[in-house]
Amino acid sequence: MSTTTEVIAHHWAFVVFIVVAFGLCVFMLAGGWLLGGRARARYKNTPFESGIDPVGSTHLRLSAKFYLVAMFFVIFDVEALFLYAWSTSIRESGWIGFVEAAIFILVLLAGLVYLVRIGALDWAPARRRVDVDTGKVTNTNPQKQ
Repeated sequence: MSTTTEVIAHHWAFVVFIVVAFGLCVFMLAGGWLLGGRARARYKNTPFESGIDPVGSTHLRLSAKFYLVAMFFVIFDVEALFLYAWSTSIRESGWIGFVEAAIFILVLLAGLVYLVRIGALDWAPARRRVDVDTGKVTNTNPQKQ
């Protein structure tokens, strides 16, 4: 047998998988094109949200804090994924793995405490923030005093 024939004979399941996946994609695209609506109307191509016409502009400026909190979420989510992988191999890693995971969790906790201390997770604007002193609550908003 030639080398090409041996490779195909050895990996025939993968070739069948690729052909079926490609065929399924073509089938779904063709089905949507054939079964999709063809109606053209005055408001057919206008965008809408939740069944109502849009109000105002869609170009909104979001605060940088929004993106900062989103990045924190992704970082801590990936770290939770690492902890899940560690938990599935707890028996193989033994006490050394446990100590490594404990150090990892402590570093995560220190990072979270640091983010809270610098106010990176605080969404309230400075004018609405309420400072809490030792037993006494004071409002920093000068308009309400």
